[in-house]
Amino acid sequence: MSHIAATPATPTHGGKAVTLQFSDNTLLPLLLGDHDRHLVRIEQALSVRLSCRGNRVAIAGDATRVDAAQAMLQGLWRRLERGESVGRPEVEAAIRLADNETDPRLPLSDLPAIRTRRGSVGPRSPGQAGYMEALARQEMVFGVGPAGTGKTYLAVAQAVAMLQDGKVDRIVLARPAVEAGERLGFLPGDMKEKVDPYLRPLYDALHDMMPAEQVIRRLANGEIEIAPLAFMRGRTLSHAYVILDEAQNTSPTQMKMVLTRMGEGTRMVITGDLTQIDLPAGTRSGLRDALDTLEGVPGITVVRFDKRDVVRHPLVARIVDAYDQREAAEGDKRREARRSREQTSDGTGCK
Repeated sequence: MSHIAATPATPTHGGKAVTLQFSDNTLLPLLLGDHDRHLVRIEQALSVRLSCRGNRVAIAGDATRVDAAQAMLQGLWRRLERGESVGRPEVEAAIRLADNETDPRLPLSDLPAIRTRRGSVGPRSPGQAGYMEALARQEMVFGVGPAGTGKTYLAVAQAVAMLQDGKVDRIVLARPAVEAGERLGFLPGDMKEKVDPYLRPLYDALHDMMPAEQVIRRLANGEIEIAPLAFMRGRTLSHAYVILDEAQNTSPTQMKMVLTRMGEGTRMVITGDLTQIDLPAGTRSGLRDALDTLEGVPGITVVRFDKRDVVRHPLVARIVDAYDQREAAEGDKRREARRSREQTSDGTGCK
């Protein structure tokens, strides 16, 4: 069995140096990446110096960052030993998880995982790690944050894992069809065909977790159910895993209706992004209303993601950040204008 040997080296200028020796030369190129691109990326992200000679990788730099780089390389190596892939996405995930300033409690060697028959799904950011822990332990979880943070994907993975383990009898997927105002009768086809365009992201996640023929079979026998919000009223969902996606586009009445469908043995996950509300002007988001009402209630966990948890293309995180900065600046302007009006109205403003 392959292993890693870590040897302290002579530190420079008060820093730290360590050399890792890898025993399996067939796996080492996969760890390094083409033309050592994985090492280069880790160097850039952690501001350490990495050099490879033979089957040894030397790490030098600030002691904390050297420790982080060592833990990162060892974690990636363990993935390779288990037969899992290591590419750019896995390296980026390791970088996010190694950021001690982001979440110092996370041990890289002891991260949660969701195991389906197609393999293991692990976290790619500190926020995802906390979310996965909540999905495993809590009966009702709210996942709130920007696009690309894995809110829906991980919820579907947990649902599939529990269905395959026999812990729930079915998966119920729901997503508001805002563009059609949930008045789907004018669309052609049966109910599944009417709502399919709105549920495509959920289908994509399902097909990642189980073979296509199994998805089709489970849809046919009702183990996986498509449930438009308008058709959930009056039901009690027992022994089910319910996922309400894009919940920011529900009304408060719809949200309360969905949450109170929860029956015995049911898990419920509500996901959404409060910056992407598509409701008519003046309509309060059911997700915002639920968070204001339910956050802190025992048995309910709210996990909030931010731009650091975006696991799509790195540009997506910068896009989210740019919009957040603009929204914050516009909020400051509105507050300043309001203060100016108040000062004028009470006579304290300048003429």
